[in-house]
Amino acid sequence: MKRELMAIVAAGAFLAQSSAYTQADKSAADKVASLIDAIYVQERTEQTDEQCAEAKKAWDSLTDEQKELVEGENADPDYFGRDTGDASKDNPLNQDKKGENEILVVSFGTSFNKSRAQDISGIEKAIQKANGDWIVRRAFTAQIIINHIQARDGVKIDNMKQALERALRNGVKNLVVQPTHLMHGAEYDELTTILGSYSDKFEKITVAEPLLGKVGGSVSEINSDKQAVAKAAVSQAVKESGFKSQKAAKKAGTAFVFMGHGTSHTAKVSYLQMAAQMKALKYDNVFIGTVEGEPEETACENIIAEVKKAGYKNVVLRPLMVVAGDHANNDMAGDDDDSWKSQFEKSGAFQKITCQILGLGNIPEIQKIYVQHTKDALTQLKNSEPKKKLN
Repeated sequence: MKRELMAIVAAGAFLAQSSAYTQADKSAADKVASLIDAIYVQERTEQTDEQCAEAKKAWDSLTDEQKELVEGENADPDYFGRDTGDASKDNPLNQDKKGENEILVVSFGTSFNKSRAQDISGIEKAIQKANGDWIVRRAFTAQIIINHIQARDGVKIDNMKQALERALRNGVKNLVVQPTHLMHGAEYDELTTILGSYSDKFEKITVAEPLLGKVGGSVSEINSDKQAVAKAAVSQAVKESGFKSQKAAKKAGTAFVFMGHGTSHTAKVSYLQMAAQMKALKYDNVFIGTVEGEPEETACENIIAEVKKAGYKNVVLRPLMVVAGDHANNDMAGDDDDSWKSQFEKSGAFQKITCQILGLGNIPEIQKIYVQHTKDALTQLKNSEPKKKLN
């Protein structure tokens, strides 16, 4: 009896010790989660650099078991732990270089290093190659992403205000801003608002068109930019699927579904225009959807119904986004129940679902569209009067 009692006491002591250890793990993980949440914000402050360094230092001090416990409002183990490629292969283009002429390439941004180096950098390099006598630099509009990259990889990327202040310090007089944004949406509006407060600080400044060009007023109103994007995106998807042509893919019962972000902005009609453009090109096996389901017709369940009704049994999912970042890897190709891949699989209507996790920015023909938009903006800049105000 005495031996049994001693065993019970020993077991109790062990459980208490285990419980205390688990609580210590959780406390350490919670601290890191709070530090991540503190930098998961869209505004840069005087404390941002220090906060990014503190969050990384705290993460590095955790054991592997503790890292798995990190959970906050926006924090999770993937914030620091996910392998997104080698950050050193991407050039942040934040080097100071004196010169009067600059092209500032402005992107929303991505924390996926490989995608950033392939997609965003691919566009920047194409623009630099076409404009060798101009300085090409980078800015991101998403401070949340800028902070993520800085905290995890120690790489600093300018936000819009930092980039513009850098340009002024470097003596830039003529500034062309080339957005890599898909359309004239909320991010584009934010960009032009910030530029408005700097328009009288440069001798000349102009903004180039985003990828899809002018929005237009109706679903049926399409333009040469949308046609060029449609042809380039479909051609690349077809090629990477192993088909000789879009018609061959259609004959084999394969549909291509391009997933965009979606927006409540009035520019959301652009997605329906892209769908109309696919029909105009007789790409009947190509469909346009959005993560946000705005416009409503582009919601995942509606696209599944469309593809099913059309009778296609094989589906290729691919992002209609400049970069293949978080949305492409998680919302489109992830294993969670609400990913597009999972929803298409659960429908039971298709034999095969394939994901191509590649952004538009990595396609040479797409890069050419941006180069042309920059060229048009340069012509506009040269023909404009000094200190031209933004509309």
